[in-house]
Amino acid sequence: MGKRLLIRDVTLRDGQQSLFATRMNQAQVDKVLNLYKDAGFYALEVWGGAIPDSVMRYLNEDPWDRLEKIKAIIGDNSKLTALSRGRNLFGYNPYTYKVIEGFNRNAIQSGISIMRIFDALNDLNNLASTIKIVKENGAIADCAVCYTVDPKVSLMDKMKAISHGKKPFKSVFNNDYFVLKATQIEKMGADMISIKDMAGLIPPKQTAELIRRLKKNIKVPIDFHTHCTPGYGLASSLTAIINGVDIVDTCIWNFAGGSAAPAYELIYIFCKKLGIEIDGDVNVISQINKELLDIRKGLEQFDETKMLPIEFDISNYNLPKNIDKLFDDAIKYAKKENDEKLLEACNKIDKYFNFPPADINVKDAEIPGGMYSNMLAQLKQLKLEQYLPEVLKLVPAVRIDAGCPPLVTPTSQIVGVQAVNCIIDKSKGLPYYTNNTVQFVNLVKGLYGKTPIEVDPDFREQIAGTKIETPFDEDSYQKQANPNLDEFDGVKLSQNEKEELLLELFPAVAVNFLKKRREKEYIAKVTKQKEEESRLDRERIEKNKEAIDSYQKLSLDEKAKRLYDGFSSRN
Repeated sequence: MGKRLLIRDVTLRDGQQSLFATRMNQAQVDKVLNLYKDAGFYALEVWGGAIPDSVMRYLNEDPWDRLEKIKAIIGDNSKLTALSRGRNLFGYNPYTYKVIEGFNRNAIQSGISIMRIFDALNDLNNLASTIKIVKENGAIADCAVCYTVDPKVSLMDKMKAISHGKKPFKSVFNNDYFVLKATQIEKMGADMISIKDMAGLIPPKQTAELIRRLKKNIKVPIDFHTHCTPGYGLASSLTAIINGVDIVDTCIWNFAGGSAAPAYELIYIFCKKLGIEIDGDVNVISQINKELLDIRKGLEQFDETKMLPIEFDISNYNLPKNIDKLFDDAIKYAKKENDEKLLEACNKIDKYFNFPPADINVKDAEIPGGMYSNMLAQLKQLKLEQYLPEVLKLVPAVRIDAGCPPLVTPTSQIVGVQAVNCIIDKSKGLPYYTNNTVQFVNLVKGLYGKTPIEVDPDFREQIAGTKIETPFDEDSYQKQANPNLDEFDGVKLSQNEKEELLLELFPAVAVNFLKKRREKEYIAKVTKQKEEESRLDRERIEKNKEAIDSYQKLSLDEKAKRLYDGFSSRN
């Protein structure tokens, strides 16, 4: 094929977030940075997503420090990338232009070269300000189209909707939709476009058509991002490569598979067989992987799968003939677009290397793994886990009622929590939507942006008290308070723009984090003052001792004279 595949390694952000609840601390990150510097990847995703929140919440570390420390080591050897939610940045709320500008400018100044920007509704208006700011600050605007599937609606549910005077649901999320979004974003100034399949739901055959159409209609590079949760990840990534994608997101071996991205090492083997050049120095990557194994063992308490892939050294490997043939078969079936045989071959490859099998529950429900686990956890907490099948059945209806948002953070969690609330309502003999979260109300009202399908005005009035779609109004935004801390000599809680941004984006977490920082500074200041006072006291004592010693050495006449002189001077 005579082409080169670029790799965005997402191990240090998406990989650890997917597998280990974003608990990798700075010391663990530091262990691999000098190796990553020489790994030869086009880009490293190291920041954004859940990292800024988690490093403060669980590790008491500064997210800005993490980014700057990574940049100090990696330099310009690989581009550092971050993930943000456009106008929502990291929270569940839209932010003003000033906050968006401050965050992106500081992120770029601290080391980010590529900002991957997405919107949970695929509302392109929510990307516009970030695209402009990122480009003005000299970084690459990587705009993501969120891949999702249509809600499963049975014929009976369609008939019910019609009988209640509702319009029957029509397909929204097909390749026409995704290609249209991509072409619109390119016109808005995107330097790169990512297909962001956060739930791993895109099957290989659809991937093939989508990548071909994007390459035909889009001039900027195309990046393919997926996960392995439902079992499509490896097969769909291979299909994307065969059909000309420019960049693929991967994780290194011990942080790959399962709910994370496909393993770089498997993609490397496919590329070698296809005659495609691929990023990466395998000798260095092999060393990184050894360090990652130790790090993963240190994160064991957060490792839900507890499934380690077998030991495998990409710098020196020799596959058994039957496994080598599986790679050849996968390539053959990917080219023929035979999904059944391709998935069979790829799932056997995953099984041989001991990567987690496809999550059938997530695959059948067609929702992100995180959404599934959160709904189950919510029900277990209430001792209502027996209602999970009903919740899963209700998710499509709640999603359609709310304008059919893609299931990506935060909309996946908003829809999931609301579906659970509806089932709780039912268990109490109440009608659905008796108890609604603030986020669900805001979604239906229109504060998050324009939904893929129109929300029924009567439903909006029921939930939000108005029939009219109400977009976010910057004038209604209330800046977070930055109080004086009297207990620490009245200093401000946040001391600079970066801290103010943390307070603005993560108020509940940042208040505690910044208070601890101010307390530490205050203790250091008081300790220094006490040490200075002790030093002065010691100097005074020493001078007095020297004076006494000197006085004791005087003769009796000299002592008398000194006393007489002192008395005379006072009178």
